[in-house]
Amino acid sequence: MELQKTPLKDCFILKPNVFRDERGLFYETYNQKVFEKTTGLNVDFVQDNQSVSSKGVLRGLHFQRGEMAQAKLVRVVKGKVLDIVVDIRKDSATFGKSFSVVLDDMEHLQLFVPRGFAHGFITLSEQSIFSYKCDNYYDKASESGIIYNDATLALDWYLPKEEFIISAKDLELPGFEEAVKSIPSR
Repeated sequence: MELQKTPLKDCFILKPNVFRDERGLFYETYNQKVFEKTTGLNVDFVQDNQSVSSKGVLRGLHFQRGEMAQAKLVRVVKGKVLDIVVDIRKDSATFGKSFSVVLDDMEHLQLFVPRGFAHGFITLSEQSIFSYKCDNYYDKASESGIIYNDATLALDWYLPKEEFIISAKDLELPGFEEAVKSIPSR
């Protein structure tokens, strides 16, 4: 497994060792010992989630506040997505900065999203299967988010807005400034 840094503090891409032959391919999606050795982090993942989305489905930008914040290790099982993260840690040197990466079923890259980040993605292929490993349990009372089209962040979602499919819940998310007010200081 190879670690690739991103411009955001504590957020990185993991590139697995993929073994290909005439039968297809094989790779480890997660190995705690290898993860710890490669990243220097001891993360106790406790919940796995998976979503299936059609082209244009935009999920996010989501996060959980306070003690229920979640670190995530995300990857695409099938298809292709644009994954976007925003550092919402008020004491971070990269607070308010964003990073995006295309994740797909060809390169098999994974993105580690530390606690204190908002996270979202949009499906670029006809369908995607997206997998999340989380280090904390989902807690409805702690959930929050940032509206996808926040002017402060000015995120590029790659597809025309007319192709977006967004839940009513995600369309009601607050802007960046309002959302970060709800985050307790450390």
